[in-house]
Amino acid sequence: MGVTGGLEAEEYDRTYHDSELVRRILVYFRPQWRRVMVVAGMVSLVSLVSTLTPILISRVIDTLTGNPQLQLLLAGAAVVTVLGSLSWAFNFVQQRFSARAVGEVVLALREDAFAAVMRRDLSFFDQHASGRIVSRVTSDTQDFATVVTLTIDLLSQMVLVVVISAVMLSQNVTLALITFALGPIVIAIALGFRRLARHAMQQAQRAQATVNATIQETISGIAVAKNFRQEAAIYQDFQAINELAYRVQVRRVAVFGSIYPLLNTVSGIGVAVIIFVGGQLAIRGTISVGEWYLFVQGLTIFFYPMTSIASFWSQFQQGLAASERVFALIDDESQVVQRAEEPVGRLRGEIRFEGVSFNYSTGRNAVLDDFSLTIPAGETLAIVGHTGAGKSSLVKLLMRFYEFQVGRLLIDERDIRTLDLGDYRRQLGLVPQAPFLFSGTVADNIRYGRPGSTDEEVATAAAQLGDGSWLEDLPQGINTNVGERGARLSLGQRQLVALARVLLQDPAILLLDEATASIDPITEGQVQAALATVLHGRTSIVIAHRLSTVRSADRIIVLRDGQIIEEGSHDNLLEEGGHYAELYTTYFRHQSLDYQPWQAQTEHSPL
Repeated sequence: MGVTGGLEAEEYDRTYHDSELVRRILVYFRPQWRRVMVVAGMVSLVSLVSTLTPILISRVIDTLTGNPQLQLLLAGAAVVTVLGSLSWAFNFVQQRFSARAVGEVVLALREDAFAAVMRRDLSFFDQHASGRIVSRVTSDTQDFATVVTLTIDLLSQMVLVVVISAVMLSQNVTLALITFALGPIVIAIALGFRRLARHAMQQAQRAQATVNATIQETISGIAVAKNFRQEAAIYQDFQAINELAYRVQVRRVAVFGSIYPLLNTVSGIGVAVIIFVGGQLAIRGTISVGEWYLFVQGLTIFFYPMTSIASFWSQFQQGLAASERVFALIDDESQVVQRAEEPVGRLRGEIRFEGVSFNYSTGRNAVLDDFSLTIPAGETLAIVGHTGAGKSSLVKLLMRFYEFQVGRLLIDERDIRTLDLGDYRRQLGLVPQAPFLFSGTVADNIRYGRPGSTDEEVATAAAQLGDGSWLEDLPQGINTNVGERGARLSLGQRQLVALARVLLQDPAILLLDEATASIDPITEGQVQAALATVLHGRTSIVIAHRLSTVRSADRIIVLRDGQIIEEGSHDNLLEEGGHYAELYTTYFRHQSLDYQPWQAQTEHSPL
């Protein structure tokens, strides 16, 4: 694997000008203007005290040179001590208020980044690893916080540069101009370093995101890895990625570390020149020894911020690179676009596809091509077909998880793209093939379908499935903790929880995406008994691999390559002897009570 392998930018990444990034960062600081003003005041006071200290010492040196007195020395030491204490106090207040301001800004930025993730449609998560997304919301916002703190410190040093520059000009113009002449050299080094630093930091952040994504994916699929004894292979993959991140980080440190020796060299040359020229002036009496000392100390004070500014530029680039990645996440637009946000109300449930064409990404074959279908309100429609026929895609388009490219999708004669998305989705109940449960109790997960529902309503919804007998198998009944992703429940129990969640939601349109495909026959009986009640009076689309579900449908459509090739009732489709009959023989026939296993030995499968 190359040094840059796996470090490519995401599709939604974009390049921002530094001024645009700074402007957007300042927007987040507007609500913190009071704290920022306090910080600015403390910065000014710290800078003033830091400047007064060498001035005071230079005056004491000049006074003691002509009239050495112990009392004067003690007085000078006392004043310097007081100034040092004041500097500590002002700096403490500055750090306290800046920490609060930066914390609030990062809080807002992280909330905006997370809200942007929540607004993305499913295609976004199909294309981008969740670990990389997590890295932007967590690591990059933290990098942003670090650079903001450094910025505040830099402002303090900039004020100090201005004050000490004025003092040096008032003491000796020649020495001041020699000092100022080195400033542009430092700035030129910093500006020349900018692009290299930004690139190195971007590579480092992408490498860290890749590591995070690999760890998250491994932990999520650890059961599969252990089942196939792939721990060693996974470790080797991680080791390769980790070594890549190591090499990138080493290169970043090398790039950032190179600027300090260079700037220290420039600073050392400046100090040497000031010592030599200032010493000559002091010998000739043009300036006093105290003023000479003041220039030497002033040069240190002047160059320390200048060196910090230049070295800080690399850290500033780190913060800009981090903010650039976060803002790219925030600014990325969802592919699912609502043209309007009309109130939905209670839907009747009539669904009509009109010439819909859809593919998941550009360049891939269309999943649906000029697809048309009308589903009357209250009808239960079963969809069957081989894997890849487009069954689940219909459900995802109805849920507005993806945007179709051509055609119209109407609900109760209203274009689905004009409806308020939140209101619309509350009218749809989706039970996926692989139910997802959140950490918490069974009751918590059922209530997820309608937050704010009472315990009695939750219990009633659960009881509608198999008269609630399935709850008796749980250790604490409805208060059983499901564990992470529902790991403490069987797949059938997780599916029952998902069904109870939809029952509590009471949707106008019910979408079952192979909801009973992985349930044992006993659990299926419980589910089917509940579905008979749930499906009544609702428009329902059922993608099923169970004969009982297909038989109970009002109408069956058979999909192949995104097109309807057959439709009708179960008995009529069997009589036609077409594709449905083949599917029935292959998938459904063995589920029939009339099926005899010996028949499979005397008949050839049509598939």
